[in-house]
Amino acid sequence: MSDGEKTKQAELTALQAALAAEHAAVYGYGVVGGRIGTPRQGEARSAYDAHRAARDTLARAVRDLGGDPVAASPAYALPFSVADSSAALRLAAQLEERLAGVYADLVRATTGPRRTTATASLRESTIRATRWSGHTPTFPGLAERTDDTTGHAGAPDSTPSASPTT
Repeated sequence: MSDGEKTKQAELTALQAALAAEHAAVYGYGVVGGRIGTPRQGEARSAYDAHRAARDTLARAVRDLGGDPVAASPAYALPFSVADSSAALRLAAQLEERLAGVYADLVRATTGPRRTTATASLRESTIRATRWSGHTPTFPGLAERTDDTTGHAGAPDSTPSASPTT
């Protein structure tokens, strides 16, 4: 495999990971929207819409590189029960923190306009995570993720959950 093919494959792999994470975020924000308190429902809806748009953009980018976009799972395992507004806030922050990590990987794997878009997505996920959690990460997207499986709305689990809680 030539260097150009390796670079294209690395970019495609990172795009697929970002797409999988956006699928999970769309699912997760469906849960957040159902439990978040009224004062923050508009913010949750805006995030949901932003992740749907990002998902669609990433699917196009995967197709542009000759790949078949990874499909969404019918359900995702959540890291904890989301029974109230407080848990919904924690879930939203965690979704965004995980996305920041995926987008940091995408920044590393891309160049040119895709890198610019990935950088903007990293920034937006970090801003949303900060708004949801109330704290700012030192190095957004660069936290240790050794136990993290990107593409899941919550805790690592290779099989989708039939219910929104584990």
